[in-house]
Amino acid sequence: MKVNEDRVRKCNRLEYAGGPVLYWMSREQRVHDNWALLFAQESALDRGESLSVVFCLVPEFLGATMRQYSFMIEGLQEAARELERYRIPFHLLTGSPVDEILRFTGDREIGCVVTDCDPLRIRRQWREAVAQKLTIPLFEVDAHNVVPCWIASPKQEYSAYTLRRKITPMIPEYLTEFPRLMKHPNTFRGSGENSLEIPAGSIRADARVGTVSWLRPGEKAARSALSSFVKEKLPDYDAARNRPEEDGQSNLSPYLHFGHLSAQRVVYEVQQAEVPPDSRDAFLEELIVRRELSDNLCSYNEQYDTVDCFPRWARESLNAHRNDEREYRYSLEEFEDARTHDDLWNAAQREMVVRGKMHGYMRMYWAKKILEWSASPEEALHIAIYLNDRYELDGRDPNGYAGIAWSIGGLHDRAWKERPVFGKVRYMSARGCAAKFDVKRYITQWSG
Repeated sequence: MKVNEDRVRKCNRLEYAGGPVLYWMSREQRVHDNWALLFAQESALDRGESLSVVFCLVPEFLGATMRQYSFMIEGLQEAARELERYRIPFHLLTGSPVDEILRFTGDREIGCVVTDCDPLRIRRQWREAVAQKLTIPLFEVDAHNVVPCWIASPKQEYSAYTLRRKITPMIPEYLTEFPRLMKHPNTFRGSGENSLEIPAGSIRADARVGTVSWLRPGEKAARSALSSFVKEKLPDYDAARNRPEEDGQSNLSPYLHFGHLSAQRVVYEVQQAEVPPDSRDAFLEELIVRRELSDNLCSYNEQYDTVDCFPRWARESLNAHRNDEREYRYSLEEFEDARTHDDLWNAAQREMVVRGKMHGYMRMYWAKKILEWSASPEEALHIAIYLNDRYELDGRDPNGYAGIAWSIGGLHDRAWKERPVFGKVRYMSARGCAAKFDVKRYITQWSG
């Protein structure tokens, strides 16, 4: 089965003139269920050529710490071992992606490059710079979304509703089974050995944020976590998902963020499970609509991490209340150390710092309170993004930027009753949380 052409778009106007095919792995750090790798192999097989995979490790990336780097590197090591089984060499490059990809393609006489779709600004800039400087074709493949981002919508969507009505009829067309990766018949020119050596000093990430032990990285662990979720948690998902004191969420977001797991594979498993329709529908709404809405934002709005991405009504409303008195004001350091007057907020912050993953319901409350206790919406947005990207395994992600913008700036939401500081942005309170879940139990769990 051929890869659907809608998933692929060309990044320059150059034509293939012979030579090996290179898959520049970036967002999708897995071997199986990967449309980008499958397209790269398909391109190589059609031309009787060899295939290789590279990943470029940058010294710093959007505030990521050794917590995230370690998780990623272990996953890449597993991917390299798995690729070896299919006679596809893997090379770990370090440094500037633009410089290293250009150097590698030139040294190995590569004839074509295939890479992942990623809407984050810095990765788009790398991809565009490489496309302009290459003398060979570069293809981008959306292996992240069920419906390719550029097919789902040609513009930024206003809300989940507007995207949902567009992509729902498209899902059956793109939700096709993955073909199997083949043991590649053509030997790669040059070194055929996997290269995983990381030169000393090539990573400048903060090591003070420790690694986590409750979640194992890699494709195999991701598939195991998916299987456990479907069997043990999915049946009660609709009732348990918004109860932070219960372990009712899937915990798959780090795997989806690092590309250890395909969202499309998750959809297959969930659709085939014999579970209550309400739980299935609730999970798929989050996995497909909400998640792909985040990619839509970052694809079509360059300002996705600034207040300029907030809808006009929210910007005007927040600005009108800019000078409202704040009962409490905290610095970045006080937020980071969980030194606020609010035990519930402090518990959420400690959960993120210790575990590397805050419960999704608490992320909303957490971000909204940062707005309430900061000098301005701009400062609140900066603090929320900094903390999210520093401690969350799944930070530095479209989901994170969209979720924070929803909480602080009303993105993808509607105007609500006007109140101090928040203006017409949706408000959340500790009392409202107590009506929904066992707040005291949650605070006890993360009391420090």
